[in-house]
Amino acid sequence: MTTLNDRPDTALLVIDVQNGVVVGAHRRDDVIANINTLIDRARAAGVPVIWVQHSDDALERGSDDWQYVPELVREAGEPLVHKSYGDSFEETDLESALAEHRVGRLVVAGAQTDACVRSTLHGAVVRGYDATLVADAHTTEDRTAYGAPTPEQVIAHTNLYWKFHTAPGRRGGTLDTAEVTF
Repeated sequence: MTTLNDRPDTALLVIDVQNGVVVGAHRRDDVIANINTLIDRARAAGVPVIWVQHSDDALERGSDDWQYVPELVREAGEPLVHKSYGDSFEETDLESALAEHRVGRLVVAGAQTDACVRSTLHGAVVRGYDATLVADAHTTEDRTAYGAPTPEQVIAHTNLYWKFHTAPGRRGGTLDTAEVTF
């Protein structure tokens, strides 16, 4: 259903599952296990796994906090997109990596739900992609001290509104890890 002509394929997008990003994340280990399941399925189906890695003043490139968690292992040849904004498309080579693989549909997992995951989902749909959020494979930290809802509420709300998200010729949607096929 994507509006990108000649882009029939799917990619798994793994966003910012970095040591410093998920150190205090809600259900961290469960989410990482689900992401590993998705990665294994994508690889078995020949679907590209595209890794996104954030850096900024608080998450210095090359630092231990900047590294992907050790439970997730990127294979040689899998694209790695470096970003410094919430939306994984902004000032990155994500679009060219997706075009190279003829991708018009994204399956999205990672962190932080209320920042980079949401920004990338919206950025994808605005750019013509279909974007499915894996409902049990994204997480965020507790930001209630700043007035945010609990992580459980942030995740549930994001899953709720993204489940029904559409735009002309494009769609969002959610699936649990067990429901994702490539």
